[in-house]
Amino acid sequence: MADTEKYFDCNATTPMSAPARDTWLEMSNRFWHNPSSLYREAGAAKLQLEDYREELADLLGLDEPGRIVFTSGATEGNNALIDFLVQTSKKPVAVSAIEHPCIQAPAQRYLETGQVREIPVNVDSGQVDLDVASAWIRQGEVSTVSVMAANNETGVLQPWLELAEICQSHGVQFHTDAAQWLGKRECVELGICDYVTGSGHKFGGGKGIGFLVLPDNDKCASFHGLLGGPQEEGRRGGTENLPGVAAMVSALKDHEASALMAEEGRRSSERNEFERLLVAELGCVVLGQKSPRLWNTSMVVLPHTKNLKWLTRLSRQGFCVSTGSACSAGSGNPSRVMAAMGLDFERMGKVIRVSGGWTTNSKDWNALAAAFAEVELELRA
Repeated sequence: MADTEKYFDCNATTPMSAPARDTWLEMSNRFWHNPSSLYREAGAAKLQLEDYREELADLLGLDEPGRIVFTSGATEGNNALIDFLVQTSKKPVAVSAIEHPCIQAPAQRYLETGQVREIPVNVDSGQVDLDVASAWIRQGEVSTVSVMAANNETGVLQPWLELAEICQSHGVQFHTDAAQWLGKRECVELGICDYVTGSGHKFGGGKGIGFLVLPDNDKCASFHGLLGGPQEEGRRGGTENLPGVAAMVSALKDHEASALMAEEGRRSSERNEFERLLVAELGCVVLGQKSPRLWNTSMVVLPHTKNLKWLTRLSRQGFCVSTGSACSAGSGNPSRVMAAMGLDFERMGKVIRVSGGWTTNSKDWNALAAAFAEVELELRA
């Protein structure tokens, strides 16, 4: 495992875990053949691929492994899914206002046509407005609801399970982008969702691999992502990335079996102490502080000076933090997540996101807090 004591950008990406790396090497050495070819060695690779599909299905609580389509990551899956849902639905698709850019971008194309509706967000909590979404569902106004499991910027947990249950009881489809949930919280309940997307590199499984869960119904027989090949039952063309799949499943399996999963309370307390220090000593504001959040994530509004100056000085001390979603960093565009939470453009420019990992401990959090205090003195000077 890479040295991560000063790495606080795990919501952007994570180093490959030891089980994932070992599995990737084994699969690359032993089963490097194309799983779609017809000779014996390719057949052996295909069997391995299907074994890992079954393992992932068990981890997610799915009865049918065939619902899983392997992709290059959640970005690919979410893009393909939003287009598919809009083009095959007679009613609008409801999407939350705080989704990752890989859902927001394709959804924005259909807002003006009325084919997509945006679910508002409670400014104080950072959670989607459950009352608005529930009303649309119960009144039969939408075909599908898409709400992420945990927000990538604030770490705020969304009421995805409640929405999935309401959708299920009213015949409405439900999708959750679980990219930030996986590897941090137990994932077996995700099986209730019709659609689920995830990325391996968010939980130590390596980059360039992910998955999309589809419902087992006739509607999805016409689903296709990348064109050009018959792989994944014709739903996603391209040679299957067996080593990547194996590494991703191994990483997730290791997290689910680890005792670390039961330490959420302690880890949240360590993060909370970090936030207490920043609020008390620097006057920072923590976004979504009173809401249930991922134990590893803290998004703070700094008291003064643009966030890039803070980030640069923290980087000089070896600390890796972020100004928000890595997919929108440097774009110059305001964060839709922050805008939905009521931040004006000036305050958006003072936001820093901190996201630790499984190896992050109280000593690491305290060192980062001390670094923030030191930078604050530099900037005031």
